[in-house]
Amino acid sequence: MQIEEREIEADQVRLGMFVSRLDRPWTETPFPLQGFEVRELDEITQLRHYCRRVWIDVELSALGGRMRPQVLATPTTAAAPQPPAPRRERADTRIGAVRYEDRVEFERELPAARDALESAVATIGGMVDQARGHQPILPDVAHAAACPIVDSVLRNADAVFWLNSLRRRDGYAYSHALNCATLAAAFGRHLGLAQDFLVELAIGAMLMDIGKTQVPDTLLQHPGPLDAMSMARVRRHVELGTQALGDGAFSQIVREVVAGHHERIDGSGYPLRRSARDIPLHVRIAAIIDSFDAMTSARPHAPAMARHVALQELYRLRDTRYHAELIEQFISCLGVYPTGSLAELNTGEIVAVMSQNAARRLRPRVLVLTDTDGRMMPSFRTLDLLDTSTEIEIRRPLPDRHAGIDLAELYL
Repeated sequence: MQIEEREIEADQVRLGMFVSRLDRPWTETPFPLQGFEVRELDEITQLRHYCRRVWIDVELSALGGRMRPQVLATPTTAAAPQPPAPRRERADTRIGAVRYEDRVEFERELPAARDALESAVATIGGMVDQARGHQPILPDVAHAAACPIVDSVLRNADAVFWLNSLRRRDGYAYSHALNCATLAAAFGRHLGLAQDFLVELAIGAMLMDIGKTQVPDTLLQHPGPLDAMSMARVRRHVELGTQALGDGAFSQIVREVVAGHHERIDGSGYPLRRSARDIPLHVRIAAIIDSFDAMTSARPHAPAMARHVALQELYRLRDTRYHAELIEQFISCLGVYPTGSLAELNTGEIVAVMSQNAARRLRPRVLVLTDTDGRMMPSFRTLDLLDTSTEIEIRRPLPDRHAGIDLAELYL
């Protein structure tokens, strides 16, 4: 289904219009990435402050008789023929099917989130060992690992993320599986996907690199570029991963994620070189999650990127390797300053991002680690940057382990 959009000046926006695109990245504004209906005069004022031009969704603006499509036309002095309105694909109808809100406060959810992570770590270890021993993965075991993570993320969007950022890494295979499962659950929640879909997406993300257990470590640990033959052997992990699922009762979603997470929308991926809408929604999501975690993890051939740098790289590759709207939503999900990352305040203090403020992505809740001179504090305090009584704000993001700071040692 197509969306009809009209480009107008920001000062032409009226109440009832549905804003679908801006002339600048959504992440640089306080507006929701999925677009919004203008209901308050203050929103018009904000739009004029941030933007010169915006795009209006004609159909959504006309719903319920709040306005008529002709209101969107740019005034002209003559009835000159107008160029056809730009069109783009409407998002998958599964997106936005459910509206989630935090039901449990961050601190109250931490114990359950810790239990979910510890259980998943143990279960993932067993599944990796099974795969290495050429034993098929059992669906019930995978569900037992994924369901508590999904449940925790649905109760509170940040607790699992925060604790996982503090956890000691147990090797790439184990950490990648856990990281991707938590990312899938959080991103799926952000997109408003149904809970049963979220569970299958998290399982698929957890298992999408399970086939690497059958690839020789000499190839996986190679510090430089691989030759064509070696690269082909590494890419076989996709086929080996689908084989590891056996003939059990894994869903089509899980199987497609494992089989297709290296496909790219420009057709440059593998193994089938699928492109654009030929790639299912859950596979496009998995591709983003897999790439982000790989970028932010230390690997033999590349150091770990800071989270904000990895998000910038994904944004640069939108509409070539990755689906542009999903990339924007992924950035909105993680925040401009992702949970678990370090940042410097305009006071000079160094902080760790604990949780996001959905209403203001540039003002998360943080843990203050140092004083204004960069000296480590004897005890840490939390600070919610959404507090309008203070003008404290983040000056710049920092790389992980900046100044030797190790969150796992400090906080746990």
